[in-house]
Amino acid sequence: MPTIFTKIINGEIPCFKVAEDENFLAFLDINPNAKGHTLCIPKKEVDKILDLDEETYIGLMAFSRKVGKALQQTVACKRVGMSVIGLEVPHVHVHLIPLNNMKDITFQHKVSLSDKEFTDLAKAIGAKVE
Repeated sequence: MPTIFTKIINGEIPCFKVAEDENFLAFLDINPNAKGHTLCIPKKEVDKILDLDEETYIGLMAFSRKVGKALQQTVACKRVGMSVIGLEVPHVHVHLIPLNNMKDITFQHKVSLSDKEFTDLAKAIGAKVE
C-alpha cells in the first residue's frame, strides 16, 4: 500500500509544495515544529534512509541542501536543522527545521499556520531554491 508521501507525489493528496525535480519533492510539514518546517523526500518509495541506493542518497542530500539554503534566506532563524527520523511515515524524509532554540527540534513543540500562511511561505521559499 502506498505511503501518504507517495500519495502526495502522485497528486492524490494536496501539499504545500516548495520545490520539485525529477527525483525529489519538498513540501511544508502540515504539523510543523517551527514556521517553515519542510520535508524533502525522494520520489522513490523507500522506508529507511540507509536502504537508499548511493545515488539517490547523495541526490536527496544535495536537494535538501538547496531547499535548506532557500529556507534559511526566507525564514528568520539562527540556523536550519536537519533531522532524519522516519518512524511515523515509512518513506524516507529529511526534516529541515528553522531553529532559534532547542525546543524547535524536539517534535513536541508545534506551531499553527493558516492555509494562506502555508501557501505564501511555500511560494516564498520555493522562489529562492536554485
